[in-house]
Amino acid sequence: MIRISLNVLLYLFTWSILAQEYEFTSHIDLNTSEVKSQGQTGTCWSFSTASFLESEIYRITGKQIDLAEMYIVRNTYDKKAWNYVMRQGKTQLSEGGLAHDVINAIASDGLVPQSAFTDIFGNEKVYNHNTVIPAVKKVLDAYIKNDTDSDYPNWQTSITPILNNQIGTKPAEFQYKNQTFTPESFIAYTKINPKKYMSITSFTHEKYYDKFVLNIPDNFSNGSFYNVPLDELVSIVNSALENGYSIALDVDVSEKTFTAEHGIAVMPNDKTENNKSNTEIVTEKNITAKFRQSEFENYNTTDDHLMHITGLVKDQKGNLYFKVKNSWGSTSARVGNNGYIYMSIPYFKLKAISILLHQDALNSIMKNKLNL
Repeated sequence: MIRISLNVLLYLFTWSILAQEYEFTSHIDLNTSEVKSQGQTGTCWSFSTASFLESEIYRITGKQIDLAEMYIVRNTYDKKAWNYVMRQGKTQLSEGGLAHDVINAIASDGLVPQSAFTDIFGNEKVYNHNTVIPAVKKVLDAYIKNDTDSDYPNWQTSITPILNNQIGTKPAEFQYKNQTFTPESFIAYTKINPKKYMSITSFTHEKYYDKFVLNIPDNFSNGSFYNVPLDELVSIVNSALENGYSIALDVDVSEKTFTAEHGIAVMPNDKTENNKSNTEIVTEKNITAKFRQSEFENYNTTDDHLMHITGLVKDQKGNLYFKVKNSWGSTSARVGNNGYIYMSIPYFKLKAISILLHQDALNSIMKNKLNL
């Protein structure tokens, strides 16, 4: 006969009450396109922001348009190569980027639908850029060294076939819904105005309500960010969603409590709860601006990944989570919540690097603070 002590029974009873598996209900669910996969590439910045723009096109025009993410990447790689050459190789050359790089690319090179840009070649099933940047860098480094025996006397003409063959050739014009477009005329068709989009962040080392260049590795284009207090950053996102505006998000996903498999991102107050936080509601940390800043400065918070905030969900205790669309596919066994991440407010407050949204998503008080 097995005897169980009163203390053990009390513990099991208490645990059964306190331990609650997540049960989510939708609070806000904005229109968005299907979840895609960026494959074996570092182009989350294009997939997330293109998804954001697809939602913006629907919000503005009611049209459902599947944009070509790799057309944006193709044009941005040209800009990254120019930056690398002009800085004589003294800067990062990688697949990474930020949301404002997409806005810059469409402002200069327009947009095209997926149907107008071939970007997976031969027998490939997924995107794979493992050889793209190394091939481009080889050309650029040879040019920078001014090697008289170099096979690449003109770096621009030398990298063009690399990018064309491995990413795609820019179309001068194309057909869409029985109309002929150029990339420039197509962006007019979508009603997207690049000048209307802005990046916002929250750090204490710069003055609030001013703009500054955020010094992170992928900010090769020296994009500026508006700086606001942390609680106001959260309020901006909540208000935008409530008024029908989605948001592009740059965030650190390196935490063990960010798990695509379960579709959850939380910030437990007790590290011993890290493992169970993937499936159970846990008490989360109170995130202050001071703690957020220290985690950024000691590199515990880094610029890892970009996604797309499309709504809000609630758990059974009433806690709110941002519904965040990822770009790692939706059907793999390693991906939960159909490719979405439910991100708690504490996780966002600590790990969000920045957001990008339409300036009309801001209320009049915030616009006045930012002098818009």
